[in-house]
Amino acid sequence: MPHLTLSDICAEHRRRFPNQIAVVDGSVRLTWPQFDDRVNQAARLLASKGVRRGDRVLWLAQTSHRFLELMVASARIGAMICPANWRQSADEFAFVIDDFTPTVVLWQNEEIGDRVDGARTLASTSATWIQLDSERSDGYDALLAAQSADPVAPTGDADDALLVIYTAAIGGHPNGSMLSQHNLIAMGTVTAGVTGVDHRSVFINSGPLFHIGNFQFDSMATFLFGGTNVYIRRVQEDELLTLIAEERATSAFLMPPTIFKLKELNETAKLDISSLRAGPMSQVWGDALPPDTTPWGTDAGGFGQTEVTGLAIMNPFGGRGIGNSGRPSPLTQVRIVGPDGNEVPDGTAGEITIRGETVHLGYWNRPDLNAERMRDGWWHTTDLGRREPDGTLHFMGTMTRMIKSAAENIYPQEVEACLTSHPAVREAAIIGVPDPRFTQSVKAVVVLEPGQSASADDIIEHCRAHIASYKKPKSVEFIEAIPRVGGLTDYEALDAMFGGGGYPGGANVNT
Repeated sequence: MPHLTLSDICAEHRRRFPNQIAVVDGSVRLTWPQFDDRVNQAARLLASKGVRRGDRVLWLAQTSHRFLELMVASARIGAMICPANWRQSADEFAFVIDDFTPTVVLWQNEEIGDRVDGARTLASTSATWIQLDSERSDGYDALLAAQSADPVAPTGDADDALLVIYTAAIGGHPNGSMLSQHNLIAMGTVTAGVTGVDHRSVFINSGPLFHIGNFQFDSMATFLFGGTNVYIRRVQEDELLTLIAEERATSAFLMPPTIFKLKELNETAKLDISSLRAGPMSQVWGDALPPDTTPWGTDAGGFGQTEVTGLAIMNPFGGRGIGNSGRPSPLTQVRIVGPDGNEVPDGTAGEITIRGETVHLGYWNRPDLNAERMRDGWWHTTDLGRREPDGTLHFMGTMTRMIKSAAENIYPQEVEACLTSHPAVREAAIIGVPDPRFTQSVKAVVVLEPGQSASADDIIEHCRAHIASYKKPKSVEFIEAIPRVGGLTDYEALDAMFGGGGYPGGANVNT
């Protein structure tokens, strides 16, 4: 008997909750039957443009209810869908287009149209391009409306790759983590028990679609249990504050800088936002929200990656213990292994390896990397940890250096490659500098070519033009030579020289 798919669950919701609101997006309010109709129309639209099982759909846009209907439509016909990071540069968009080779690209003109146009010029693609924010007859909404809403016979399988999220710039470029329908259903089911999601839940999708955190806390759980997913195109704090109050939101994906601004605004607006649960941000919210008594509110924290569909280890699984990350989900198994691949004794540091229902299918189009990381039936996280005597796990840090800026992971190799592409730069390294607002900020350490000159502003603007803005350095130091140990960059020496620190080894979430 085949496992249920997201398509099956959506189709059942139209019978389970015929009057329940499934999605809210501005003036759009769709019941589950209305939403499922649009899924059928979206499935027919994709099929009419040549999308078949195993084909790929690329989303170059910000947050919208249209993404959810397209994702479930892709599940219905067995396709994959990738929400690209909309903050990327044209060069980065072009890389994803060429790497993912989509059959259809859905794109947005507002705010990112210039970069999309640039990527389209740079990339080699035969994809069909459909504009989302267009009222023309060839725009998405018009094309969708022309399709029949009659049921589409599902051809997708629960073990098909569905959601592809580009992450981890290993080897200087990102890799598309392929999450199956089964992965997402398993993750959402387990998360619901932790965050208190049920059919009454209202989740605001204020996190980026290209970040697994938005799906785990709590978009996917809300979908599975028949609650309401509310969409906001991008974070605008005044609009977000109003949404929380008017929709009686129970959760939203919010980072501290946004929360601080919401609190500031509400000192004047005085809106009732008491329906919202603080989750892991209770200390940030303070007395602005009631105490969150859910397991996620009282025992937040854990360890995970996009590649294991978010947090696979959490404090709520069995309660807090000695380790900072809690215990594995009931649907995952964890081993701590040494360099030889054998499990090490409790209390000994080693690589965290995971297997189970939420481990991804591998990276799109990366057979060699998949073979390296998926050995002996275990996913090798390249993260360091140890198991404590009480059975909890302690995350100690990445085995590959990473900088954390708010919710974003920044990998030095990617930024350093951009820095050294500047004609005046001979060599470069980046470090993370503690930042009270964003956890860390990026500092570039640069060696110029003999006879060349460049200012800090020149270097920063060069990066802004070629990589996502959040990855660019906020400051630049110029030195005569990069310190090295054994031929490799001595990052510890650079940290000591320029105030680096605050790396996520001291934190317990790596997504």
